Amino acid sequence: MDVAEMLEQLHRMAVRNGALRKRLLSTRGTASPLKEFCRIAQEIGLPLYEMDIIEFGEASYAAMKRSTNGGGENSPQLCYEDDAYELFLSELEEACSYEQT
Repeated sequence: MDVAEMLEQLHRMAVRNGALRKRLLSTRGTASPLKEFCRIAQEIGLPLYEMDIIEFGEASYAAMKRSTNGGGENSPQLCYEDDAYELFLSELEEACSYEQT
């Protein structure tokens, strides 16, 4: 399973499990947020590591930039640029806010 698939699986699990969601979101306030995030993922059987997530974020961002020919009026808004960790948490918060309404 690649990093994208593991992040997707973790996202689905966190949307369904409030305790897991809370733990993942709370990593933002720790001394080493990404390290703590990966530790939680590993506890539940998803072998996510810091450098894998960083590389995935950078590669995804680069692919997005290439697909939009470097920007322009039709470019999507790139909120967190190459930060897959922050993008994951942002999407998790958004998914859960829709669930509560």
